[in-house]
Amino acid sequence: TSLVYDINNYKWKDSKWYKHLDNTDKYNSPMNIYEVHLGSWKRVESEENRFLSYLELANELIPYVKEMGYTHIEILPIEEHPFDGSWGYQVTGYYAPTSRYGNPDEFMTFVDKCHQAGIGVILDWVPAHFPKDAHGLAKFDGTALYEHQDPKQGEHPEWGTLIFNYGRNEVKNFLIANALYWIEKFHIDGLRVDAVASMLYLDYCKNEGEWVPNKYGGRENLDAVEFMKHMNSVITGKHPNVHMIAEESTSWPGVTTPAQEDGLGFTLKWNMGWMNDFLEYVELDPIYKKYHHYNMTFASTYAYSEKFVLVLSHDEVVHGKKSMLDKMPGDLWQKFANLRVAYGFAMAHPGKKLLFMGGEFGQFIEWNEKRPLDWFLLEYDHHQNTLDFVKELNHLYLDNNALWEKDFEGFGFEWIDADDKDRSSFIRRGETKEDTLVVICNFTPNADEEFRVAVPFEGTWKEILNSDDTRFGGSGVVNNTPAKSEKIECNHRENSIGLRLAPLSVTILKCVED
Repeated sequence: TSLVYDINNYKWKDSKWYKHLDNTDKYNSPMNIYEVHLGSWKRVESEENRFLSYLELANELIPYVKEMGYTHIEILPIEEHPFDGSWGYQVTGYYAPTSRYGNPDEFMTFVDKCHQAGIGVILDWVPAHFPKDAHGLAKFDGTALYEHQDPKQGEHPEWGTLIFNYGRNEVKNFLIANALYWIEKFHIDGLRVDAVASMLYLDYCKNEGEWVPNKYGGRENLDAVEFMKHMNSVITGKHPNVHMIAEESTSWPGVTTPAQEDGLGFTLKWNMGWMNDFLEYVELDPIYKKYHHYNMTFASTYAYSEKFVLVLSHDEVVHGKKSMLDKMPGDLWQKFANLRVAYGFAMAHPGKKLLFMGGEFGQFIEWNEKRPLDWFLLEYDHHQNTLDFVKELNHLYLDNNALWEKDFEGFGFEWIDADDKDRSSFIRRGETKEDTLVVICNFTPNADEEFRVAVPFEGTWKEILNSDDTRFGGSGVVNNTPAKSEKIECNHRENSIGLRLAPLSVTILKCVED
């Protein structure tokens, strides 16, 4: 059964949002994304655990995201799909928002209300593969119309899906028109393009003999490369405020270089390397972390090679990988303290930000699309304190342009002591000297009542965030009194301050007077 719907009657009310975008530099502005699977954020348990509708989500999700201080919502694919367990990544209806949550007008209302609240909407989009379901694109007219005839070129063994034939003009037109459809008809602010690596490499997840080399004998999918360049140049040319975000897990060069400069033309790239190094480090018991400090410093060696988003996404909290909280070492108190310092480091590190739903309050079990998040956990102090911390961290991010204004310039970040294997201390800079922040992440369970750290210039430095504050569930080793710098050499700098350093904590300081 097909549902036919006229989508041309909706009256949009988001003109202020578009004026805001026209006056905003999309790279040098805050971007803190809340990633959401609409079907499992919340459910109506009193009505057989049914999904919230688009309209109910507009009334509940948007105020929550706004209050928490996020700038964007990223929605797992809502293009129509037959199986809930695919999370939307096996699309059969590329031009249809799923009817699970309502009709297209109601989805437009959801996006419209996001914009009226000052929140951007990013949609996961899947041009990498499509399922074999008979009611989808597979053998659409009885032949391999959208895919390749040869399964060595036309199938993904990992997912049991079919690969688009990017060499066909009709297929390229279908996909580029589809991207424009979501941007123009549904006012989507960005598309996060799923599984780009699987598009770029002909041998992706294939063994020898299971793939066909390109005309030069290489593994690069030249048709897919040309398709991406074409698609991104069309979209960014027509809609310069839209973000095209690549989930690309390899070191393919120039992913965020413009197509006219021989790059792929995406505007942002998920930083999968940072994510893997970061999670490997924070999951370690503190006694071993000093031997893996390189995990925390390595990303700064390539941070400006692309325009990155630092992601802690749904993929990291499923299939036995544990929730963000449960990844953390130690007893219950230490788990929450470790989570706070981990989030503090991620927020202060160069790059835009993304956190999957549930991570903000310390969901204890990993994500399951069949059930809602465990909101009842907010009845317990540890979880409510974590939510309060993430909320304050998010708002501190918004209020301090040093954390986002120079994300893609080396000037915006400098290690204070890259060789300190117990702590990660660094400077973030904005446009002016007054914007400067000093960040100290102590990944050991040891407090230091007489810790000394270098500061970039003399002045009085005030602690503007300390994750060890008792209101966040910490032990209360904080610095209530601003510290005046002294001419005591430290970390190869002439000015330094003395302060109390809390265990398993992030401390952020700002100069309040010269």
